[in-house]
Amino acid sequence: MTKAVRVHKVGGPEVLTYEDIEVGAPGAGEVRIRQHAIGLNFIDVYFRTGLYKAPGLPFIAGNEAAGEVLAVGAGVTNFHPGDRVAYYYNLGGYASERVIPAEKLVKLPDHITYEQGAVLMLKGLTVWYLLHKTFKVEPGHRVLIHAAAGGIGLLACQWARALGAHVIGTVGSKAKADLALANGCDHVILYNEENFVERVKQISRGALCDVVYDGVGKTTFPGSLACLRPRGLFVSFGNASGPVPPFPLAELNNHGSLFATRPKLNDYVGTRKELLEGADTLFAAVINGKLHVPINHAYALKDAARAHIDLESRATTGAAILRP
Repeated sequence: MTKAVRVHKVGGPEVLTYEDIEVGAPGAGEVRIRQHAIGLNFIDVYFRTGLYKAPGLPFIAGNEAAGEVLAVGAGVTNFHPGDRVAYYYNLGGYASERVIPAEKLVKLPDHITYEQGAVLMLKGLTVWYLLHKTFKVEPGHRVLIHAAAGGIGLLACQWARALGAHVIGTVGSKAKADLALANGCDHVILYNEENFVERVKQISRGALCDVVYDGVGKTTFPGSLACLRPRGLFVSFGNASGPVPPFPLAELNNHGSLFATRPKLNDYVGTRKELLEGADTLFAAVINGKLHVPINHAYALKDAARAHIDLESRATTGAAILRP
């Protein structure tokens, strides 16, 4: 028997149930791992509440983690007991041990800790595809990053700055503003005190932004569109405040022939080759000092409900992990 956090019915944090489960031997093409650290993400909230539909009930929450290989199934030749690994995989992460397809795992370099690996596979790979694939950030680009002090936000600000961009971030408090400034932001806007659209216009002297990365959703839309230069790109990759409401396509025309996209990580790491490309680029950025991984909160796995309460109330900054 091992411990896991399961959801038997969708709802608030109280539906996260810490309980015993059976974990079997790995089948063909599978690996059994003992998890050392588990990433906490807003997508975990989406599945818990039913905004994103799980395949069925009950399900084990969690989408990224890092740990140690315990056993491998038939046909697995590239992983061995004792290997340090990490993964992004929909659901099943909130557990002490689990079985997972080998093709979803990557080996952790010696200089990457389990804690770093556990928050890099979803958050880090998301930042990789956003800045390198969805919109290729280059020197001189002006980018706006909402929730700049969050787990994805701090990584995105650092990496965008390292790529030569001029980085503007929005945050909800002075403490978060200081954190964002220390992690790559050139300018930070306190959205509770300032009109972020007007501030972007002032900061850019009317030139606006090449791209807006918006993981907040409802409360930052349609302001995000108003922050874009003609033919700029609106990247909506999350719904922390609720989904972006339906809007007429003419809105993109009204703001200057804008482009808009709603990407997801699965479509950028859908093949083994893509996964390894993203992970290799990401780990190299950490090892070379371009990215610092700010893990500011740690909770015991049994306290997952508390972690969700803090996450939803915006009490967290940077990345957070659960410890089995």
